[in-house]
Amino acid sequence: MSRRGLLALCLLLTACKRNASAPDTGDAGPPEVSAVKAPAANAAPVEGASRPVQPLAVCRAQGSSPLDAARGYYDGGHFEEALSCAAQAAALEPDLAAAHAERGVALAALGREPEAQLAFARALAIDPGDSDALLGAAHLYAVQLPSTRERDELGTLYAERGLSHPGTPPELIPHLALVAAMAFNDLGQAEEALARAAIVLAREPGSREALYERALALFELCRFSEAKTAFLSLVSDAERAAHAHQHLGLLLEREGKWKQAQAHFEKARSLAPEDFPTPPLPGEDAFRVDVARAVSELPVDMRSDLEGVPVTAEELPSESDLLANQPPLSPTILGLFRGPPLGAPCDGTETPCRSVVLYRRNLARAVRTPAELREQIRVTLLHEIGHLRGEDDEELAARGLE
Repeated sequence: MSRRGLLALCLLLTACKRNASAPDTGDAGPPEVSAVKAPAANAAPVEGASRPVQPLAVCRAQGSSPLDAARGYYDGGHFEEALSCAAQAAALEPDLAAAHAERGVALAALGREPEAQLAFARALAIDPGDSDALLGAAHLYAVQLPSTRERDELGTLYAERGLSHPGTPPELIPHLALVAAMAFNDLGQAEEALARAAIVLAREPGSREALYERALALFELCRFSEAKTAFLSLVSDAERAAHAHQHLGLLLEREGKWKQAQAHFEKARSLAPEDFPTPPLPGEDAFRVDVARAVSELPVDMRSDLEGVPVTAEELPSESDLLANQPPLSPTILGLFRGPPLGAPCDGTETPCRSVVLYRRNLARAVRTPAELREQIRVTLLHEIGHLRGEDDEELAARGLE
């Protein structure tokens, strides 16, 4: 199961519903902020495929308003019925943002993401501060849909708007903060992710999902000792154990504890073979040959820019390289350009003052086959040449060289 497959659909929790009646929990305390993904039952077909019209059933409100009935059905896991009643509520009151938001969460739960996107867009066009629509849209883009930079950015925008809106109900704050932490971690903005995880944990100290996002952010911020402690606390969590073991392997690898690291990698692979396949790790000499081949196949102008700029291969990024930036660079970076861009004066005494390095182990873990590794070497090299030419990460991401 992928990391996103572990993310809980907090919208399924009663606490996520603005007007839902609270269940009788006795002395059990508030529900934990967590995350099981929405079921994909009745998922929409591939776009463009013919689909017979399936009219919704008549809403059985049973004496409630259609909107209240929709919320009740949703909380009970009856998503088709929730959609029927939400659709009726929207038909009766087309300018009611809450009705369109309720349609959105029901459609998302049914795996009908394109329709959910439109429902949330309509709700937020009517009321940009509708908290249910903001949470639903944030979750849809940052958690439910496959991860892309644009979707994660949309998710953070919606979640952050909900967190800052004065009308957001207090019970939705930890859910919005959790989604924001997830999206910020996916975007590589670990400081922001750590802050949002802290918001969740201040309200729900036992939230395993928030503890995982915190651990991941600590790792990305190169706070390795704290990250190790955080991931060790998650190895007994069945849903997050594979990811915890993988990160413990990465941490021990950095300490040069290769056998211990390999044991954790193997445990992660046994628990989640699809997420953590055996990396196509070439020998050091073979990797250097692949890097040299990628350089030789560059366009003439790029090879010209690399004159006097050594391109080398290393196992893993050094801590000094990672901490040279603030915030630190991710320990899983695939490559690094050191020095000022072309045309800028060289500072210091290093000769040469510019260099490019590619990291063998990180690159091998980013792919599944030797052919994909060779392609990733090429793309990483293009990324670092972009830095050599003065482009920043945002510009490179916009060109597809993230």
